[in-house]
Amino acid sequence: MRFLVPYHLDEHKPELDPPIIPDAVITAELPNVDDPWARMAVLYDTVAERVAQAVREGDRPIVASGDCTTSLGIVTGLQRAGIDPAIVWFDAHGDVQTLETSTSGYLGGMPLRMLTGYGRHLLADRIGLRDIPEERALLVDGRDLDPPEAEYLRTARILHRTVHDLGDLPDGPLYLHLDCDVVDPGDLPGLLFPAPDGPSLQAVSGAVRSIVDTGRVAAFGLACTWHIGQGSAERVRPLVESV
Repeated sequence: MRFLVPYHLDEHKPELDPPIIPDAVITAELPNVDDPWARMAVLYDTVAERVAQAVREGDRPIVASGDCTTSLGIVTGLQRAGIDPAIVWFDAHGDVQTLETSTSGYLGGMPLRMLTGYGRHLLADRIGLRDIPEERALLVDGRDLDPPEAEYLRTARILHRTVHDLGDLPDGPLYLHLDCDVVDPGDLPGLLFPAPDGPSLQAVSGAVRSIVDTGRVAAFGLACTWHIGQGSAERVRPLVESV
């Protein structure tokens, strides 16, 4: 089952161009409040229920959206369906910021940290997300790290490896997450947050395929972090079609 969640955080982006033809588009009536976490909680609760339903029916959902925070809903959905997933997280960025460390305040820089237990009151407690132990999370090719992220990853038990040296994957079923900005911007133009000196699209595709071939991927999340209409979706489509 292929789902499109056409949002960036709590902002509806109906013009989002994903590299999939979705079987269903997930939207929600978000509350008219100033708290973005409350708005995202409503959206991600809806995502979680659709993912859980797909998994219960024996499917492996693919979920495309405009950011990485949608992963909070996807993992919650796996847990609702009785799956206790580990995480393999492809991203040029660490996504391990906190409200206390982020200089920009960008909420999309926090989801991997939140999946492993940070700030439960912000969103996890609202949708029933259970913490993933740090040692069951693998960050792949996170290279554009702010100093607080680099310091955190030095002491955290999150695994941190490159596309070319994945090593042993965490045990058990996997939530496979791909933020497309893990690809070198020279190979994938139009990225919102380009990070130089990254792997080629071919190398990322091969690494993703090797993980899918383990047979342990329970869900695949795809963050379409690019400027709309610049051809990125077309370049990424063969990768997604191979999953």
